[in-house]
Amino acid sequence: MRLGRRGIAALGLAIPSLARAAWPDRPVRLVVPFGGGGQTDIVSRVTAEALSARLGQPVLADNRPGGNGNLAAETVARAAPDGYTVLVAGGGTTSGLNALLYRSLTYDGMRDFLPVGLFCTTANMLLVHNSIPGQGFAEVVSWIRANPGRFTYASASVGAITHLIMEDLGARLGLDMVHVPYRQSTQAMADLLAGRIHCRALGLPEGEAVRGTSSVRPVALTTPTRRPEWPGVPAIAETIPGFEADAYFGLAVPRGTPPEPVQRLSEALNDALRDEAVRAAYARVGADAAPPNTPAQFAERCRADAERWAPLIRRLNLSAE
Repeated sequence: MRLGRRGIAALGLAIPSLARAAWPDRPVRLVVPFGGGGQTDIVSRVTAEALSARLGQPVLADNRPGGNGNLAAETVARAAPDGYTVLVAGGGTTSGLNALLYRSLTYDGMRDFLPVGLFCTTANMLLVHNSIPGQGFAEVVSWIRANPGRFTYASASVGAITHLIMEDLGARLGLDMVHVPYRQSTQAMADLLAGRIHCRALGLPEGEAVRGTSSVRPVALTTPTRRPEWPGVPAIAETIPGFEADAYFGLAVPRGTPPEPVQRLSEALNDALRDEAVRAAYARVGADAAPPNTPAQFAERCRADAERWAPLIRRLNLSAE
């Protein structure tokens, strides 16, 4: 049987459609840039489960902690661009900030990835050991000013959001504080509870885990306003008008990934973000679900994050190993 031109055209159009339907035909690997048990891990696993239900294939979380997300980013940048390896993208990796901090990166955060979409933002709080007097943020600031060079604070690493928040506060308020980076959040918390360090900026779920502990207290939130789950804890914006600092998490794939997997991932993610059960799962760990968004909107968020923090990194000449 001979096909006319319309028949050939129809057949040609059917082939891409079949290709789109075939992805994914095996499990998808979701590379998480931090270790298990923390806020990043939890929201990543919520996302993986939601995507699994919508893609019809398992989406398996693979924790690759190290270098403020660099190990995970390098892993994904080297992966085959076929949609089966996806990065949980945060501020340092896809905004280009890590390129300012680390001198020998093997990937380019702006060049080597395609954005898929933002899935949540997470607030931070300042948790202070009770050896520092005063109840609120203003009283703690007064103590730091009266005791220059004595106040110590922990972070996940040089250039992590928990470090940049404290550096920003120090620069704005003229505070002389000592930074102590930790590789393991559990060790940082143990040292804070024991009073070996004075403060941590940390995600709300980690603060929830020590709510009511006699040795530490929350003194401030990095959200624009107070949050109902932490009544009585002021926002830093009450002392520094306009202050806001959050972490964000989205999906990115290696550059060169075909449009079909990117579109399917974007559609599945946006469907999940409309699901009240998914949004509630984020909220239970102190994360705010993003509204449905496009790859271009996620790329813009990454650019905005670079504009927020790059001047501070350059001004303080921060560098990490």
